Amino acid sequence: MNMKDSYQAINWRRRGRVLTLEMSRPASFNAVDEVLHEELSRVFRDADADPDSDVIIFTGAGEAFCAGGDVSWMQRAIDEPETFERTVTEAKQIVFSMLDCEKPIICRINGHAMGLGCTLALFCDVTFMSEAVKIGDPHVLMGMVAGDGGAVIWPALVGLSRAKELLMTGDHLTANEAKEIGLINHVCKTDELDNAVDAFADRLANGPLKSIKWTKVSLNIHLKQIAHSVMDACLAYEAMTNLSADHQEAVNAFREKRPPVYTGK
Repeated sequence: MNMKDSYQAINWRRRGRVLTLEMSRPASFNAVDEVLHEELSRVFRDADADPDSDVIIFTGAGEAFCAGGDVSWMQRAIDEPETFERTVTEAKQIVFSMLDCEKPIICRINGHAMGLGCTLALFCDVTFMSEAVKIGDPHVLMGMVAGDGGAVIWPALVGLSRAKELLMTGDHLTANEAKEIGLINHVCKTDELDNAVDAFADRLANGPLKSIKWTKVSLNIHLKQIAHSVMDACLAYEAMTNLSADHQEAVNAFREKRPPVYTGK
């Protein structure tokens, strides 16, 4: 079976030696459910082993990049907390497979990137973002610890002080604000995003691939050391907040389209 045929929620497309991986739940703004989460936990290992590509573009289908976790999936995790154990395992696999992938991963942030979507974008190697969209990690506003990678990647990109403020508030950033603080690399006009991403992908694909790949590997040693030291604790705290009253309230409020009323419980 062709490797891409084992994926339902991620499209594989090729242009020469450039492989595009596209999250494909456009009707849900590519919100992550059980199926997509499991596929994200292995897609970067499979793409790294793909013999027909040297560079990866990672993006979302439709209007959004990724809206974060699917709220129906969140409710199932509340009702059946034992299922969150698998989520924790997959969350680590997502982060470490992105860090271990030797091929450069270019993120095409075509729409809003929130929560887990933000984490996925930031663990890519080079980011290109449409000027019309926003990025942020509102885990806390859903009553959850930002444990799926935010505590690893945000301080590395913007420093500990900014990371604390933005992760504790869950504030969203415009593309220009994100670039200004070093969270992303490039801001593009919406109609210029594809050309900019393709041009950079081609530049890498036509470059000295071994030195490019192994430079990425060398730089990621620092991130992997941090990830190994904090991910287990972060995800354990996130699992604890999965059982909290504030998380259930946030899920209820989202579904009812009203502001949540937090109690600190």
